[in-house]
Amino acid sequence: MIIRDAVVKELPLIREQRIQAYEIHAKSIPEDHWKALRQAISSDVDANPGIERIVAELEGKIVGSVVLFPAKTDAYEGNVEKLDYPEIRMLAVAPDAQGKGIATRLISECIVRAKEKGCQSVGLHTGEFMTGAMRLYERLGFERIPQYDFEPANDGIIVKAYRLSIDKENLF
Repeated sequence: MIIRDAVVKELPLIREQRIQAYEIHAKSIPEDHWKALRQAISSDVDANPGIERIVAELEGKIVGSVVLFPAKTDAYEGNVEKLDYPEIRMLAVAPDAQGKGIATRLISECIVRAKEKGCQSVGLHTGEFMTGAMRLYERLGFERIPQYDFEPANDGIIVKAYRLSIDKENLF
């Protein structure tokens, strides 16, 4: 597996792959919430300056991606204050490639990059309906920080905040 920076021409494919990966949740959440989530993960916010777009490539094919927002940026369009650490967003693995450790490798790359920049923590947010993702983050050592939770669609669905301290050796 190759983990590398995405190139601009790959963005449409990456955005479509995100939708495919997240679509499993569409029937378990209100339609308006799904529409808002779909819009968020397919928007061009990942093209803003300073944002790192990272892909996993397996046998010449992109099978997953993640976006790393730098510390002190508005990663959630005003829903969360600007945090003092980088934020992992839009982690997605192609449905036919799930279960192969791709998400863990992408998260690990984000941690390495944050550590190289001198950061002591890295954070992320995930919808409370994404139970598999929450299990993964907790297994990797991320801790809940509920003071940074938010409710983007005013529909009772909470987006939960997590943070991982990287001041110790915790690369997977």
